[in-house]
Amino acid sequence: MELIHHGGHRGVTGSCHQLKLPVGKSLLVDCGLFQGEDRRRHPKLAIEFPLDSIECLLLTHVHIDHVGRLPYLFGAGFRSPIYCSRPTAKLLPLVIEDAIKIGFTRDRRINREFQELVNDHLRPLEYGTWRDVECGARVRFHPAGHILGSAWIEVQAAGQMAVFFGDLGAPHAPLLKDPQSPEQADMLVPESTYGDRRHDGRATRQQRLEQILRRTLRDNGVTIIPAFSLGRTQELLYEMNGIFERIGQQEGEMLMKRVDVIVDSPLASRFTQLYEELQPFWDDEAHELLSTDDQPLVFDNLTTIGDHEEHTDTIEYLRTRGLPAIVVAGSGMCTGGRVVNYLKAFLGEDNTDVIFVGYQASGTEGRAIQERQRTVRLDGHDVPICANVHSIPGYSAHADQKNLLDFVRGMQQPPGEIVLVHGESHPRAELARKLDVAGFHVRGNTG
Repeated sequence: MELIHHGGHRGVTGSCHQLKLPVGKSLLVDCGLFQGEDRRRHPKLAIEFPLDSIECLLLTHVHIDHVGRLPYLFGAGFRSPIYCSRPTAKLLPLVIEDAIKIGFTRDRRINREFQELVNDHLRPLEYGTWRDVECGARVRFHPAGHILGSAWIEVQAAGQMAVFFGDLGAPHAPLLKDPQSPEQADMLVPESTYGDRRHDGRATRQQRLEQILRRTLRDNGVTIIPAFSLGRTQELLYEMNGIFERIGQQEGEMLMKRVDVIVDSPLASRFTQLYEELQPFWDDEAHELLSTDDQPLVFDNLTTIGDHEEHTDTIEYLRTRGLPAIVVAGSGMCTGGRVVNYLKAFLGEDNTDVIFVGYQASGTEGRAIQERQRTVRLDGHDVPICANVHSIPGYSAHADQKNLLDFVRGMQQPPGEIVLVHGESHPRAELARKLDVAGFHVRGNTG
């Protein structure tokens, strides 16, 4: 087997990997959009690699850095099957529809062709079941614990096995089943996003979030949480439900009526509805909670915002009301979306808190705020950063260094070789060093 990278090799975004099989045919794993510094290094969206040998596409999950170039793949003439999990098949059209709306491509022909064709080419698969695919291989999907529908994928052909992580989630995430290690692999392709650090445990992250929310209540401030519409928003709602129930019991209902919890992302609201429709794919903890709370993603003081007029009215309402509010809004890296308007309105206030719960790619506005630069450029304006800025990496949907090492160590047989992808140079190199010390063979592509 030969692995060719068309993106996501020496960066965190744009994942796209071509696996050439011994029979001379290929399959593609993901086809994502470049963002931040990666986008500046890869400004062209058009597909420039040949498609003649590529017989099918495997999707690990629906985050835009893994599926965002699909319209361009179709625009280049791709008409082969797309294999994915059942939740991914349900979520994908909505993800691409939203990406088109926010303008990542203005090519109307590509947009129209993709929207007309994508459903005809989706081939949803059950987790844990082998499926023969067109290139002479067979594939099997397993829960990856990253977002609903995410998968790590086994590809078997000519007596060899390749395993692609996609994005691997940390264990014990709410709603999602924990990922289980593969048995063996001749070629293992893990992500390395957080290959150089450890996340807080779930109890610690909840405690940190609760401390910040209690301060918001005390200071009558606004807490802004830039969150990815799919996955992170639903986890936050799930855990804030419990936090506010606990605060309500301790402080009394009158206090709880003084705070607004606002989800300002029509896409996140639609995803939350789909999450509830996909309850059969939730983990045991969530199913247990359903026995006492039939809507764990909805609570009394939660408001969802719809159209743009309601969005602008909400910002003005928060400006003049002077009472505490928690706002969850997209996009997760502050590169666009409604969170930008909240940041422009409140980032200069010292009783504002900004909580980052996901990765901020180099070169994004989110990274500039996270690093507490003096100002950040939003919509062409330099906005001062006076807010309190927090990072709670325990809410990251990505596995940390220990999780990644444990996942590899958990294999029944050590992998033949490891090819690290989806990481900046330092995390990738640090994870390679740890794997090497543990006795695993890492292909020398980590510099």
